[in-house]
Amino acid sequence: MDQNREQLSLGQRWSHARPTKTLVFWSWVATAVVTMIIGFSWGGWVTGGTARTTAETMSNDAVVKRLAPICVVQSGRDPAKAVKLVALKEESSWQRGEYIGKQGWATMPGEQEPDGKVAEACATLLLPIS
Repeated sequence: MDQNREQLSLGQRWSHARPTKTLVFWSWVATAVVTMIIGFSWGGWVTGGTARTTAETMSNDAVVKRLAPICVVQSGRDPAKAVKLVALKEESSWQRGEYIGKQGWATMPGEQEPDGKVAEACATLLLPIS
């Protein structure tokens, strides 16, 4: 029998193979697991929570990007803008957003308090102007 098996080609052995139901089941399970591993590690798949977090971050960034020019316009309405821009340059980079917020430029119409991210983006836009 072993001698006869060695003489059969791979295709012939494949066509004579009769896997059990257990072997087929575990093959499917292994295939599903390998597919998930490849999909999540290299395929770019993400869970619902990760997708939700990414979407929220992107939407918040888009809103800040659209509100920062409003902050620049509000700074242009300030009569002491030139003096305040000089003071803005003198602030350290991590305190510039807070400085913009204290001036009230980053307080959007209808809001009570300034938004920190808008203030930081506004400072980035105002520095080349000053």
